[in-house]
Amino acid sequence: MEPIAAALAEEAAKKSGLVWIEGPDGAQRALWHVWHDGAVTLVGDGPDEQPLDGLGLADGARVTVLARSKDKGGRLVAWPARVTELAPESEAWRAAVDELKGKRLNAVDADRVPERWARESRVLRLVRDGEAATGAALPAGSLTAPPPATPATTRRPAPAALPRLLFRRRRRG
Repeated sequence: MEPIAAALAEEAAKKSGLVWIEGPDGAQRALWHVWHDGAVTLVGDGPDEQPLDGLGLADGARVTVLARSKDKGGRLVAWPARVTELAPESEAWRAAVDELKGKRLNAVDADRVPERWARESRVLRLVRDGEAATGAALPAGSLTAPPPATPATTRRPAPAALPRLLFRRRRRG
């Protein structure tokens, strides 16, 4: 079953722009990525980039990658991965950055993203390092955590008189 699970892991990572990374301490976070050269490749930890702190994403560390189903959104497959940090301006780094910059949405400095990533961010490869878990091997619970506290609030209802003020017609006599 290993070849089928490996193919499922690759296909799920290719089709989804988001994977969940679970660090050694159990902390989880969704991160955008690209599937490049047989591994999940991601960039982060710089200004205007996704935070990678708290997940144990150090060079040589082991983490768990969870991929979801593109159509249903539920957990589809999980696999252990070994983290490799690519050295800026190396050949592997350039190849990975070429893939990443094509998928990076809303970059303010799209033409200078590689230079900024070389200076301020980390580019990581998460290479499969063990057997993928599918179906019954996945946890049965939702593994959800309460959202962090925030000062943000939901919208308040519009004042009752607002529609009359906005849509009234002027009558001239």
